[in-house]
Amino acid sequence: MLSREDQRKRVLLLSNSIQHGHGYLDHAESEIQGFLGNIKRVLFIPYAMFNHKEYASKNRARFAAMGYEVASIHTSSDPCAEVENADAVFIGGGNTFLLLNTIYEKGLLDVLRSRVFSGMPYLGSSAGSVVAGPTLKTTNDMPIVQPSSFASLGIVNFQINAHYLDPDPGSTHMGETREERLLQYLEENEIPVLALREGAMVRVERGSVQLKGESGARLFRQGSLPEEIAAGTKLSR
Repeated sequence: MLSREDQRKRVLLLSNSIQHGHGYLDHAESEIQGFLGNIKRVLFIPYAMFNHKEYASKNRARFAAMGYEVASIHTSSDPCAEVENADAVFIGGGNTFLLLNTIYEKGLLDVLRSRVFSGMPYLGSSAGSVVAGPTLKTTNDMPIVQPSSFASLGIVNFQINAHYLDPDPGSTHMGETREERLLQYLEENEIPVLALREGAMVRVERGSVQLKGESGARLFRQGSLPEEIAAGTKLSR
């Protein structure tokens, strides 16, 4: 039986915001519009980038083209109140450590989690998708700042690895592949990882978890071989 939180929760997580051959959020426009529905105002959280003003301006213009008004949280003297009153939230990509560190500094972790569990739509891309998971441990980013904890929002019960790259058997690069790094994560951690290729996204709504987009994903679980997940697949809890 689904909990009340699972019945209310609405989450759309994009692996990337720019797809090769397309403009910013073009590949996900129809999915974003279907997800947001009749909502007209979106609260943007630009904390994954250093220049908040520039990042907010870019998203304000892009969402306006889709028919939405964007308010950026960085202009507010009371960020928590902004989240409390938001109709929907979008957290964009950038550096995941910087993003989570600022979320902690602004005291937003609990209020974001509470609002999502009460039904506020959460849209994330790249870093904004990674922090939706339980921890920061499966990000690809350099730790340019040090958050007080790796614990993230935990609004989905699996880890996200964005921009997943499959092993290239013809490559001469001798460094670790993304697959090897995620398998190393599972040597020390039990929480499964959904590795989203470019163009993939996952939608969580009223207890249903479905892989969307065109490129598919790989599911990494402790004690199992990585599993290929095709677009359109509904994932169990």
